Amino acid sequence: MRSQIQLPEPIATVFITEQLADRVAAAPDFLREKLAIQNLAEVMSDHPDEVLAHLVKLGMEICGAHSAGISIFEPEAGRFRWHALAGELATFEGATTPRNFSPCGVCLDLAEPILMERPERAYDWIREAGITVPEVLLVPLTVKGADAIGTIWLVAADAGHFNNEHARVMAELAAFAGVALRMIQTEQRLNLALQQQETLTREMSHRIKNLFTVADSMVRMTARSAASKEDLAEILSGRLHALAQANALIRRSFGTDVSAVASFGDLVARILRPHEQGQAALSGPDLAIGEQATNQLALVFHELATNAAKYGALNCDRGSLTISWAVTTDAVDIVWNEKGASSVKAPSETGFGTKLVETTIGRIGGKIDREWSTDGLRVRISLPLSALRN
Repeated sequence: MRSQIQLPEPIATVFITEQLADRVAAAPDFLREKLAIQNLAEVMSDHPDEVLAHLVKLGMEICGAHSAGISIFEPEAGRFRWHALAGELATFEGATTPRNFSPCGVCLDLAEPILMERPERAYDWIREAGITVPEVLLVPLTVKGADAIGTIWLVAADAGHFNNEHARVMAELAAFAGVALRMIQTEQRLNLALQQQETLTREMSHRIKNLFTVADSMVRMTARSAASKEDLAEILSGRLHALAQANALIRRSFGTDVSAVASFGDLVARILRPHEQGQAALSGPDLAIGEQATNQLALVFHELATNAAKYGALNCDRGSLTISWAVTTDAVDIVWNEKGASSVKAPSETGFGTKLVETTIGRIGGKIDREWSTDGLRVRISLPLSALRN
């Protein structure tokens, strides 16, 4: 197998696997192997989280090693992580080593047991950790038809210790442990998926309740200000569509903090889409906002867009609209700027839509100011960042 992979210097100088066949070995003890596998099976059934520790313990007893451990490969990070360490190297539990520059990596590349002498001469990270390894036997943890999981390694107190029989027995134990470990990993992934599904179910229930609460409030407020049932239907339909657009943008964020988030820029663009035809320009940094803030801001920008489409810049061919936002240490400042309207002036009385905007902005701790000019309207909104995360 070694001939198929050309080992670079100085790794080739510490690779002594061929010596295993020349060393004197005791006769195979098949009864001991059978009992060891039975012991692993019992542990896997009753205490699956202890399988690795028992494999290491058995390996040390059978091979007479003074240190041992398991290196589990983490593909995403391209590294191994040490688990179930025993003996003199137990203090390195949880340490990581590179996949492509380590004895474990060579073991996986060759897919067979290997032996190295004083590997610290070839791997500077071993030397820099102050570890002296007279001899180390490494055996791959593999499952038939699947990628390698990692390796088990055993360190001898003196050079010339391990032999072919040690390698054979450990390969048998490792093959069984590899199946056990794969089963444990599959169960862990299943449990994680079930936990995420349960979290998603609770979140969707909470979100639906919130949507019904917001919708009920909109129906009541709109009914009080509508002049007719047709007016009620038109206004309420627009606001419900804005809410639906906002909710469609909300997505889950899985991590240490599971939450629902949306993009502020995407939200504004989605709300404006039915009202403008290339007349609006948006500019600002990426800004994630939470579920409640998304629903609230959807109503705010829907009202602003509706007014602009009825009376302002979005109601004339030469009108233009720019929406920009900037993020400071603890706030986001938004500027809604309409230009090119033929006749724009401040309304003589405050309508319900304006009250809805002001009330919503105030509810999340923000401020809003309007500046009217002969050809347009500028709206400045300042919102606390803390409120946008909700």
